[in-house]
Amino acid sequence: MPTSTTDERPVGVQIRAATAHDLAEVGRIAVDAYRADGQLDESGYEAALRDAAGRARDAELLVAVIDERVVGAVALCPPGSRYAEICRADELEFRMLSVDPAAQGRGVGRLLVTACLERARELGCRAVVICTRAEHGDTAKRLYQRLGFTRLPDRDWAPVPGISLWAWQRLLDSTPPEAAARN
Repeated sequence: MPTSTTDERPVGVQIRAATAHDLAEVGRIAVDAYRADGQLDESGYEAALRDAAGRARDAELLVAVIDERVVGAVALCPPGSRYAEICRADELEFRMLSVDPAAQGRGVGRLLVTACLERARELGCRAVVICTRAEHGDTAKRLYQRLGFTRLPDRDWAPVPGISLWAWQRLLDSTPPEAAARN
């Protein structure tokens, strides 16, 4: 996919709030993306991934759209919300970042993370946090590191036996998210 030379934004990708019409596709994409990365197992997480309606009800759900087709999504979870797992009062957490396997490698995930950082700034947050599976998600981990996220080992945890989650944090400062992505 061609990219713009001025702002590093893939041409034709729009980030917007999810609508009710998007939810079935968001659920399918989440399941397909996690399955393609080897992250679905016997933990029952597939049902949670497929439940985009629940995410839309209890979190702020953003989608990435190319040619009017949803190709990715992410849930923004403020402290105390149903989907928040590790964020504190001055942080915004994002979860279930997923990009359709057919659209991966085009910068869609980076744009969704950048949108999370921008939203956190709008809300006056000090930082953004995320968890990744310790033994999976190497591509996502590299993306988060390129965008300035660092590990938070003191917040690592295990939601069920056999699944270890690593915590990551991006402190928000005056560096625009897109500038950090180019470094």
